[in-house]
Amino acid sequence: MRYYLHNAAIWAAMTLPGNALAQDARTHWVTSWYAAPQPAWDSQFVLPMNVPAVLDHQTVREYVRISAGGERIKLVFSNRYGKAPLAIGAASVMMREVTRVVTFEGARQVTIAAGATVTSDTVALSVAPLSQLKVTTYLPRRTAITGFHWGASQRISIAAGNASRTADFSNAARVEGRLFLSAVLVDALPSGRTVVALGDSITDGNGSTPDADRRWPDFLARRLAPHGIAVANAGISGARLLKDGMGERALARFGQDVLGQPGVSDVIVLLGINDIGWPGSPFAPAEPMVTLDELTAGFRRLAAIAHINGIRITVGTLPPFEGALEGTQFAGHYNPQKEALRLRLNDWIRGAGIFDAVVDFDAVLRDPARPQRMRAEFDSGDHLHPGDAGYRKMADAIDIDAIVARVAGAHRDAAPAPSQ
Repeated sequence: MRYYLHNAAIWAAMTLPGNALAQDARTHWVTSWYAAPQPAWDSQFVLPMNVPAVLDHQTVREYVRISAGGERIKLVFSNRYGKAPLAIGAASVMMREVTRVVTFEGARQVTIAAGATVTSDTVALSVAPLSQLKVTTYLPRRTAITGFHWGASQRISIAAGNASRTADFSNAARVEGRLFLSAVLVDALPSGRTVVALGDSITDGNGSTPDADRRWPDFLARRLAPHGIAVANAGISGARLLKDGMGERALARFGQDVLGQPGVSDVIVLLGINDIGWPGSPFAPAEPMVTLDELTAGFRRLAAIAHINGIRITVGTLPPFEGALEGTQFAGHYNPQKEALRLRLNDWIRGAGIFDAVVDFDAVLRDPARPQRMRAEFDSGDHLHPGDAGYRKMADAIDIDAIVARVAGAHRDAAPAPSQ
């Protein structure tokens, strides 16, 4: 089997003109779907992983809805947090009744070194915008799960043996989360672009209807699909701006999860509620409160990194969270001191003047009669995460005109000069 290596520098290089991934055979590739990898944790953490600790001679089926369409696709598999090589014995992708075998430099099998990522060969599969795909991966060896994606309001199926070309998974076990598939790339027009949503569980879709693709990046994808613009969801539940949580801190993962996405032009950032809420809660009981200066310094660094790399950055204000996780074993996320910090941070985001745009999620979701609390019709019920209606409202609040105009400008720049 072939071994593949990858690192952050290579991920960042993917977007450079002439790179084999970004452009091959006159094709421009963009990330049409994404699930940000995160490291596994042990039983001492307050939340269970909800996926098996080990897989052995089993097949995983993942269900994804892409954003932008194309005539061909590539699949990206991640072993970013692996502690041992990851062997893939077979892989396939299905859309409706059409199934395609997935290969890697012509071979049906591949081994991905620990810390590495592999991109498949081009798959001849025409996919319309917002198409549903089923990606099936057979793991022929004992495989410890040391990297995965938690939650995502999406379940995967796990079947015994090699079921990589099996259509019916109705008797397979179902678990919530994602495993080794991390991205779907589509070929696109030269003007094609990807918007990355970088965030925490609110971006990952906690509180939305499971398996229904009703996270705010999904609703944004519906708005942008007619313009040929893709959306990659880089939300991780428990993610924080400044410190590692249930994933690496944003300042550490920005290179791979944002800059490493082929075709990226924009990033929309919604982070900070876990930086504020975790200290003193069951998630980080001994951790001191974060300060406003620390948070603003982190956002300044993100803005600088984005702009140095030619990425347009939009930052969202933090939604209200009074009563967050009340009555659960995770109570302690909210208190008046944390609320005061949220308000001060939101005021700073609105007036900082260092971002290309601001989307006021706080104003959109708050209860006018009690602005520290989310409006009931937008609340999933835990007072921290919106439900389907709230996520739709968030997506509708994003001004897409500048995003669309930038892509239209790129299309004009890419067009051939008129003949004389």
